[in-house]
Amino acid sequence: DKFPDYKNSPFVQERFFRDWSHDTAHSWQQNRAVVGHNLKIAWNLMRMNSLKAKPAYEELARKIGEIMPAVGSDVQRGGWYDVVERVKSGDEETYRFAWHDRKAWWQQEQAILAYLILNGTVGGDGFLREARQAEAFYNTFFLDHDEGAVYFNVLASGTPYLLGTERLKGSHSMSMYHSAELCYLSAVYNNLLINGREMDFHFQPDPTNLPDRVLRVSPDLLPAGSVRIASVEIDEKPYTDFDADALTVRLPDVQGRVKVKVRLRPTAQ
Repeated sequence: DKFPDYKNSPFVQERFFRDWSHDTAHSWQQNRAVVGHNLKIAWNLMRMNSLKAKPAYEELARKIGEIMPAVGSDVQRGGWYDVVERVKSGDEETYRFAWHDRKAWWQQEQAILAYLILNGTVGGDGFLREARQAEAFYNTFFLDHDEGAVYFNVLASGTPYLLGTERLKGSHSMSMYHSAELCYLSAVYNNLLINGREMDFHFQPDPTNLPDRVLRVSPDLLPAGSVRIASVEIDEKPYTDFDADALTVRLPDVQGRVKVKVRLRPTAQ
Protein backbone atom coordinates (compact mmCIF):
# COMPACT_ATOMS: atom_id res chain seq x y z
CA ASP A 1 0.00 0.00 0.00
CA LYS A 2 2.84 2.40 0.78
CA PHE A 3 6.00 1.48 -1.10
CA PRO A 4 4.87 1.35 -4.76
CA ASP A 5 4.89 4.81 -6.31
CA TYR A 6 4.11 4.16 -9.96
CA LYS A 7 2.54 7.58 -10.53
CA ASN A 8 5.97 9.13 -10.03
CA SER A 9 8.57 6.39 -10.51
CA PRO A 10 9.03 2.74 -11.50
CA PHE A 11 11.05 2.32 -8.28
CA VAL A 12 9.56 1.86 -4.82
CA GLN A 13 9.65 4.67 -2.27
CA GLU A 14 11.89 3.52 0.58
CA ARG A 15 11.90 6.37 3.10
CA PHE A 16 8.88 7.83 4.92
CA PHE A 17 7.92 10.17 7.72
CA ARG A 18 5.67 8.94 10.52
CA ASP A 19 2.52 9.88 8.62
CA TRP A 20 3.77 7.86 5.60
CA SER A 21 4.50 10.95 3.54
CA HIS A 22 7.61 10.55 1.40
CA ASP A 23 10.99 11.50 2.85
CA THR A 24 13.06 12.44 -0.20
CA ALA A 25 15.91 14.09 1.71
CA HIS A 26 16.97 11.32 4.09
CA SER A 27 20.74 11.00 4.59
CA TRP A 28 22.54 9.53 1.56
CA GLN A 29 19.44 8.12 -0.07
CA GLN A 30 17.65 11.38 -0.82
CA ASN A 31 15.27 10.53 -3.69
CA ARG A 32 17.32 7.65 -5.01
CA ALA A 33 16.53 4.02 -5.75
CA VAL A 34 18.59 1.01 -4.74
CA VAL A 35 18.01 -1.35 -7.65
CA GLY A 36 18.55 -4.51 -5.62
CA HIS A 37 15.99 -3.48 -3.00
CA ASN A 38 13.28 -3.43 -5.66
CA LEU A 39 14.30 -6.89 -6.82
CA LYS A 40 14.44 -8.21 -3.27
CA ILE A 41 10.89 -7.00 -2.66
CA ALA A 42 9.73 -9.04 -5.66
CA TRP A 43 11.63 -12.08 -4.39
CA ASN A 44 10.22 -11.86 -0.87
CA LEU A 45 6.68 -11.18 -2.09
CA MET A 46 6.78 -14.46 -4.02
CA ARG A 47 8.09 -16.28 -0.96
CA MET A 48 5.32 -14.77 1.18
CA ASN A 49 2.77 -15.63 -1.50
CA SER A 50 3.77 -19.28 -1.11
CA LEU A 51 2.52 -19.09 2.49
CA LYS A 52 -0.46 -16.76 2.19
CA ALA A 53 -1.57 -17.21 -1.45
CA LYS A 54 -2.43 -13.54 -1.85
CA PRO A 55 -2.90 -12.50 -5.50
CA ALA A 56 -1.84 -8.94 -4.63
CA TYR A 57 1.61 -10.19 -3.63
CA GLU A 58 2.08 -12.01 -6.91
CA GLU A 59 0.69 -9.10 -8.94
CA LEU A 60 3.14 -6.61 -7.43
CA ALA A 61 6.07 -9.03 -7.73
CA ARG A 62 5.26 -9.61 -11.40
CA LYS A 63 5.03 -5.88 -12.04
CA ILE A 64 8.39 -5.22 -10.40
CA GLY A 65 9.94 -8.09 -12.35
CA GLU A 66 8.59 -6.80 -15.64
CA ILE A 67 9.59 -3.15 -15.08
CA MET A 68 13.06 -3.50 -13.56
CA PRO A 69 15.12 -4.73 -16.56
CA ALA A 70 14.45 -1.55 -18.53
CA VAL A 71 15.34 0.82 -15.66
CA GLY A 72 17.88 -1.04 -13.51
CA SER A 73 19.92 -3.34 -15.73
CA ASP A 74 22.52 -2.96 -18.46
CA VAL A 75 20.64 -4.31 -21.46
CA GLN A 76 23.74 -4.23 -23.67
CA ARG A 77 26.50 -5.71 -21.49
CA GLY A 78 24.46 -7.49 -18.84
CA GLY A 79 24.42 -7.08 -15.09
CA TRP A 80 22.49 -4.84 -12.71
CA TYR A 81 23.38 -1.35 -11.55
CA ASP A 82 23.61 -0.09 -7.98
CA VAL A 83 21.87 3.19 -7.09
CA VAL A 84 20.00 5.47 -9.52
CA GLU A 85 17.77 8.53 -9.27
CA ARG A 86 14.10 7.60 -8.72
CA VAL A 87 12.77 10.26 -11.09
CA LYS A 88 13.96 11.87 -14.29
CA SER A 89 14.73 15.56 -14.52
CA GLY A 90 13.86 17.79 -17.44
CA ASP A 91 14.11 15.99 -20.77
CA GLU A 92 16.21 13.06 -19.45
CA GLU A 93 15.43 9.80 -21.21
CA THR A 94 16.89 7.49 -18.57
CA TYR A 95 17.27 7.40 -14.79
CA ARG A 96 20.67 8.87 -13.93
CA PHE A 97 23.24 7.03 -11.86
CA ALA A 98 23.49 8.43 -8.36
CA TRP A 99 27.30 8.24 -8.23
CA HIS A 100 28.71 5.66 -10.66
CA ASP A 101 27.81 2.91 -13.11
CA ARG A 102 29.53 0.11 -11.23
CA LYS A 103 27.73 -3.16 -10.51
CA ALA A 104 27.82 -4.57 -6.98
CA TRP A 105 27.82 -8.31 -6.47
CA TRP A 106 24.82 -8.26 -4.14
CA GLN A 107 22.62 -6.51 -6.73
CA GLN A 108 23.30 -9.45 -9.04
CA GLU A 109 22.29 -11.84 -6.25
CA GLN A 110 18.93 -10.13 -5.81
CA ALA A 111 18.28 -10.24 -9.55
CA ILE A 112 19.17 -13.92 -9.83
CA LEU A 113 16.96 -14.99 -6.93
CA ALA A 114 14.06 -12.70 -7.88
CA TYR A 115 13.83 -13.98 -11.44
CA LEU A 116 14.49 -17.61 -10.55
CA ILE A 117 11.60 -17.66 -8.09
CA LEU A 118 9.33 -15.70 -10.44
CA ASN A 119 9.94 -18.19 -13.22
CA GLY A 120 9.78 -21.17 -10.87
CA THR A 121 6.42 -20.15 -9.44
CA VAL A 122 4.53 -18.26 -12.15
CA GLY A 123 6.52 -19.24 -15.25
CA GLY A 124 7.31 -16.97 -18.15
CA ASP A 125 10.18 -17.12 -20.62
CA GLY A 126 11.00 -13.48 -19.89
CA PHE A 127 11.64 -14.17 -16.21
CA LEU A 128 13.79 -17.20 -17.03
CA ARG A 129 15.79 -15.17 -19.55
CA GLU A 130 16.50 -12.47 -16.96
CA ALA A 131 17.57 -15.10 -14.43
CA ARG A 132 19.91 -16.80 -16.89
CA GLN A 133 21.44 -13.51 -18.03
CA ALA A 134 22.03 -12.41 -14.44
CA GLU A 135 23.62 -15.77 -13.61
CA ALA A 136 25.82 -15.56 -16.70
CA PHE A 137 27.07 -12.05 -15.84
CA TYR A 138 27.78 -13.07 -12.25
CA ASN A 139 29.62 -16.26 -13.20
CA THR A 140 31.64 -14.49 -15.90
CA PHE A 141 32.77 -11.37 -14.04
CA PHE A 142 32.40 -11.79 -10.27
CA LEU A 143 34.22 -15.06 -9.63
CA ASP A 144 37.95 -14.71 -9.03
CA HIS A 145 39.37 -17.89 -10.51
CA ASP A 146 42.94 -16.97 -9.57
CA GLU A 147 42.67 -15.85 -5.95
CA GLY A 148 39.29 -17.34 -5.04
CA ALA A 149 36.08 -15.84 -3.65
CA VAL A 150 33.92 -13.15 -5.27
CA TYR A 151 34.67 -9.55 -6.20
CA PHE A 152 32.71 -6.86 -4.36
CA ASN A 153 32.25 -4.57 -7.36
CA VAL A 154 32.96 -4.51 -11.07
CA LEU A 155 32.95 -1.68 -13.58
CA ALA A 156 30.10 -1.50 -16.06
CA SER A 157 32.22 -3.51 -18.50
CA GLY A 158 32.78 -6.29 -15.94
CA THR A 159 36.37 -5.38 -15.03
CA PRO A 160 36.94 -5.88 -11.26
CA TYR A 161 36.95 -2.64 -9.25
CA LEU A 162 39.81 -2.98 -6.76
CA LEU A 163 40.20 0.42 -5.12
CA GLY A 164 39.89 1.24 -1.41
CA THR A 165 37.76 -1.05 0.74
CA GLU A 166 35.99 -2.36 -2.34
CA ARG A 167 39.04 -4.44 -3.19
CA LEU A 168 38.32 -6.53 -0.08
CA LYS A 169 36.36 -9.77 -0.38
CA GLY A 170 35.34 -9.96 3.23
CA SER A 171 33.30 -7.31 5.05
CA HIS A 172 30.14 -6.85 7.09
CA SER A 173 28.08 -7.14 3.90
CA MET A 174 30.20 -9.73 2.09
CA SER A 175 30.16 -12.41 4.77
CA MET A 176 27.83 -15.40 4.74
CA TYR A 177 24.54 -13.60 4.14
CA HIS A 178 24.45 -12.69 0.45
CA SER A 179 27.10 -15.18 -0.65
CA ALA A 180 25.75 -18.31 1.04
CA GLU A 181 22.16 -17.27 0.35
CA LEU A 182 22.86 -17.03 -3.37
CA CYS A 183 24.67 -20.38 -3.60
CA TYR A 184 22.02 -22.20 -1.57
CA LEU A 185 18.82 -20.71 -2.96
CA SER A 186 19.91 -20.60 -6.59
CA ALA A 187 20.54 -24.35 -6.32
CA VAL A 188 17.14 -24.86 -4.65
CA TYR A 189 15.19 -22.83 -7.23
CA ASN A 190 17.06 -24.12 -10.28
CA ASN A 191 16.81 -27.76 -9.28
CA LEU A 192 13.45 -28.07 -7.54
CA LEU A 193 11.34 -25.36 -9.20
CA ILE A 194 12.78 -25.00 -12.71
CA ASN A 195 14.73 -28.07 -13.83
CA GLY A 196 12.73 -30.73 -11.97
CA ARG A 197 15.75 -32.35 -10.32
CA GLU A 198 15.90 -34.10 -6.96
CA MET A 199 18.09 -32.66 -4.22
CA ASP A 200 19.64 -34.13 -1.08
CA PHE A 201 19.71 -32.11 2.15
CA HIS A 202 21.79 -32.99 5.18
CA PHE A 203 21.03 -32.21 8.83
CA GLN A 204 22.58 -33.12 12.17
CA PRO A 205 20.01 -32.21 14.84
CA ASP A 206 19.59 -33.33 18.42
CA PRO A 207 16.05 -34.83 18.58
CA THR A 208 15.61 -33.72 22.19
CA ASN A 209 15.88 -30.08 21.12
CA LEU A 210 12.96 -30.27 18.68
CA PRO A 211 9.27 -30.11 19.72
CA ASP A 212 7.86 -33.65 19.38
CA ARG A 213 11.18 -34.55 17.70
CA VAL A 214 9.82 -33.16 14.41
CA LEU A 215 12.42 -31.92 11.93
CA ARG A 216 11.07 -29.57 9.26
CA VAL A 217 13.08 -29.91 6.06
CA SER A 218 11.58 -27.44 3.58
CA PRO A 219 14.60 -25.68 2.04
CA ASP A 220 12.79 -22.38 1.60
CA LEU A 221 9.29 -20.88 1.36
CA LEU A 222 8.36 -22.89 -1.73
CA PRO A 223 4.84 -23.07 -3.20
CA ALA A 224 2.69 -25.55 -1.30
CA GLY A 225 2.82 -28.97 -2.90
CA SER A 226 5.70 -28.17 -5.23
CA VAL A 227 8.06 -30.70 -3.60
CA ARG A 228 7.75 -33.76 -1.38
CA ILE A 229 10.09 -36.07 0.50
CA ALA A 230 11.24 -38.99 -1.64
CA SER A 231 13.37 -40.78 0.98
CA VAL A 232 15.09 -40.34 4.32
CA GLU A 233 18.21 -41.84 5.86
CA ILE A 234 19.29 -41.53 9.48
CA ASP A 235 22.87 -42.41 10.31
CA GLU A 236 23.14 -43.81 6.76
CA LYS A 237 20.23 -46.26 7.19
CA PRO A 238 16.81 -46.02 5.48
CA TYR A 239 14.15 -44.40 7.66
CA THR A 240 10.41 -44.24 7.09
CA ASP A 241 8.87 -42.12 9.84
CA PHE A 242 8.23 -39.00 7.79
CA ASP A 243 5.38 -37.06 6.21
CA ALA A 244 6.28 -36.66 2.55
CA ASP A 245 3.83 -33.86 1.79
CA ALA A 246 4.27 -31.89 5.02
CA LEU A 247 8.07 -32.08 4.59
CA THR A 248 8.63 -33.26 8.15
CA VAL A 249 10.63 -36.10 9.69
CA ARG A 250 9.87 -37.48 13.15
CA LEU A 251 13.26 -38.28 14.58
CA PRO A 252 13.98 -41.34 16.74
CA ASP A 253 13.79 -41.02 20.53
CA VAL A 254 17.53 -41.00 21.17
CA GLN A 255 20.05 -38.81 22.97
CA GLY A 256 22.61 -36.82 21.02
CA ARG A 257 22.81 -35.69 17.43
CA VAL A 258 21.85 -37.88 14.48
CA LYS A 259 22.84 -37.54 10.83
CA VAL A 260 19.79 -37.05 8.62
CA LYS A 261 19.78 -37.17 4.83
CA VAL A 262 16.56 -36.12 3.11
CA ARG A 263 15.92 -36.37 -0.62
CA LEU A 264 13.33 -33.94 -1.97
CA ARG A 265 11.60 -34.54 -5.29
CA PRO A 266 9.64 -32.00 -7.34
CA THR A 267 6.00 -33.10 -7.56
CA ALA A 268 5.96 -32.27 -11.26
CA GLN A 269 8.18 -35.29 -11.94
